[in-house]
Amino acid sequence: MTRGAPSAGAVLNALSGPAPSLAGRAVFSLFCNPVRRGKVLPREQAVHEQARTEELTVGGQRVRVYRWGNGERPVLMLHGWQSRASRYAGFVPRLQELGLTPVSFDAPGHGESGGRGATILEYREIIRRLQDGHGAFHSVIAHSLGATSVLLALRSGTEAGRLVTVAAVKDFGHFPEKFADILGLRPGLRRDLRDRIEHQLFAEVSRPWELFDATRRPDEIKVPMRIIHDEDDEMVPVEQAYALKAAYGDRAELVITAGLGHRKVLGEAAVIDSAMDFVARPVPGE
Repeated sequence: MTRGAPSAGAVLNALSGPAPSLAGRAVFSLFCNPVRRGKVLPREQAVHEQARTEELTVGGQRVRVYRWGNGERPVLMLHGWQSRASRYAGFVPRLQELGLTPVSFDAPGHGESGGRGATILEYREIIRRLQDGHGAFHSVIAHSLGATSVLLALRSGTEAGRLVTVAAVKDFGHFPEKFADILGLRPGLRRDLRDRIEHQLFAEVSRPWELFDATRRPDEIKVPMRIIHDEDDEMVPVEQAYALKAAYGDRAELVITAGLGHRKVLGEAAVIDSAMDFVARPVPGE
């Protein structure tokens, strides 16, 4: 959220008394649509411009896709909310050195894609479309909402040799809870938001809170994974990482960092090193 979030929350709380439906619709709209699009940072510009680009249409929204390389041994990189593919600029040359092809995209409502916002189901569909075009992924590296999305996709036919998550959210319900905390919403607006998410955003899904739980039926996911999480993450508490580790047991390695928070973690050299170390490991049968 932005710096004006608490004041926006105060307005919405005040509005919820005389006009609860109007306030509820406004909260839901804010939740579904990023309030800003991340820009390509100066340190990302050179790598960003080297990518070959194409576009997909998913859910009527234009999606910008990026590829660095010839397409062989693809590694999918997934960004989180209010982020973009260019945040993986530090990963791209390292992956290329390993003979891999980095592939990423700006989700709808983000970066250079169209639309106003993306859902976890749209992330899953984009992942499916990219696998149709590139084949099974050598690896997937995913941050925040991207990590939650790929864990859902892995239960729906996505194939990958290994998975690195960064600041992953285990409990999908954490997203509206944290959003409401940032705005300081009253209980009534919090309940209304959850109800709209369940019955409007995911009306076609039965029990979305369970379906999108990243630890649901963990035996369905056989992919070796490394879970990287910062203990000072201000958006996603480190307990979410411990819950993922507990669910996936010996298939998952847990790496805890400190002092990086939620967004800076992707640009940290030690985090990139840790991800590359894991991605470079041979997987039995390769």
